[in-house]
Amino acid sequence: MTKKHALTLILFVVLTVAAGNLVGYLSIPGEWYAGLRKPWFNPPNWIFGPVWTLLYVLIGIAGARVFIRESGNTLPKLWFLQLALNLAWSPAFFLMQRPDLSLVVLIAMLVTILMFIAFAWNRDRPSALLFLPYAAWVAFAGCLNGAIWWLN
Repeated sequence: MTKKHALTLILFVVLTVAAGNLVGYLSIPGEWYAGLRKPWFNPPNWIFGPVWTLLYVLIGIAGARVFIRESGNTLPKLWFLQLALNLAWSPAFFLMQRPDLSLVVLIAMLVTILMFIAFAWNRDRPSALLFLPYAAWVAFAGCLNGAIWWLN
């Protein structure tokens, strides 16, 4: 790995984790969320921070890989699109208090993640594999978001 590639990797990981944590901090669940009816499979609140931090590290690594290897092609565009959708979800859900709108954002995010995996599978398999836990968590989050919308 060259110094330039190492710097790209570090920047992608640090900026992805920082962006995710900043959006999470700015849209901390409050009284509105605490008062919502939640499904039986709703995990405890403390789990979300560690899970998302780990996922943002994986997302950042995949982003650096495709930026280095596929610059200007479809994969980096899909990577940036999924990140934009990811960062839009918390404000839509917690700040705007719109489980319906956030579910639409989440579905678009999941479709983009799955497209990223499909496009990366033969071009950069490690990046595709790095996105598998992300896809699984976002699918679970979609079920959770949908259940909260339905129950409230």
